[in-house]
Amino acid sequence: MLIIQLTGLSGAGKTTLSQYVKQKLGKEDLSVEIIDGDAYRKTLCADLGFSKADRCENIRRLGQAAFVLTGSRDVVIIAAINPFEEIRHELKEKYGVKTVWINCSIDVLVERDTKGLYKRALLPENHPEKLNNLTGVNDDYDLPSTCDLIINTHEQTSGQSGDMLCDFITRSVNDKSVPYA
Repeated sequence: MLIIQLTGLSGAGKTTLSQYVKQKLGKEDLSVEIIDGDAYRKTLCADLGFSKADRCENIRRLGQAAFVLTGSRDVVIIAAINPFEEIRHELKEKYGVKTVWINCSIDVLVERDTKGLYKRALLPENHPEKLNNLTGVNDDYDLPSTCDLIINTHEQTSGQSGDMLCDFITRSVNDKSVPYA
């Protein structure tokens, strides 16, 4: 059993890569569950806002949910922005979580802007549609100081990035010398 926490800014590719991995590793008889931060924000974490305390509690809940799922899955992937190094470290200490930084340059994220968030965050201060809490633009994102893998999605295709993550997961699952939670 293995828990992977993907961290990265909105639009970096966390959900896309998670789905790729689930499909590909499923063909290799590895059961993969995805805990998507956006989906869980509407259910398990619907009562939380976007303060630092709420963002940390959000990740704690996702970590707990992932840990519960390890009883029935080979791999659980938490796909969430997960902006704070302290909470990423907390999950590693508590559950043995591996951290994968899905890195993408801000220029490419603004260009992709799949949800229209960057456009809103970059509006003038007095604009009524201004988004004031977009992680990495006008809200904090701690660059990972320690992670187990870095995937630069602005430098390779989604398939190359997905294969890189699959290889990492396969090696981690097969490494019996590494204790997991």
